[in-house]
Amino acid sequence: MKTNLLAKKVIGVVFGLSLLLGIGLASSSEAQAQYRDPSWQREQIRRQREWERQQRRRERQAQRDYRYRDYGYNDNLPYYGGSDQLRQTALNAGYNEGIKEGRKDRDRGERFEYRDEEDYRNANTDYSSRLGDRSLYQQYFRQGFANGYTDGYRGY
Repeated sequence: MKTNLLAKKVIGVVFGLSLLLGIGLASSSEAQAQYRDPSWQREQIRRQREWERQQRRRERQAQRDYRYRDYGYNDNLPYYGGSDQLRQTALNAGYNEGIKEGRKDRDRGERFEYRDEEDYRNANTDYSSRLGDRSLYQQYFRQGFANGYTDGYRGY
């Protein structure tokens, strides 16, 4: 009887150890198989490259912001891209047209609304194809027009 009980205990211990050993081997081989899977590795590489691209984009934007701050372009106006000449020409032309229209509307007693002005809608005064992209020019022009209209309407 004692031998039977001892045999059962030994078999239980051997069974428990083999169970633990089997679970350990299965989990480590699954992890290794996952690491060896080419699609998993490709996905990790793709994520790493995307992260690096985002970092480079952030660095370029920070450099651009710093450059404009250094050269006196900290005018609290958005920077959409394009050359300095395109930006400055469009902002100046828009501001000049806006101030004229703002003063006219103020003198006539009309309501404050710059978006209904033809120059604002067209946004092509002083545009030249040598400056670059027309839609970019129009964005800057409209920004300058809105600022000029506001100043003209208020009497500046």
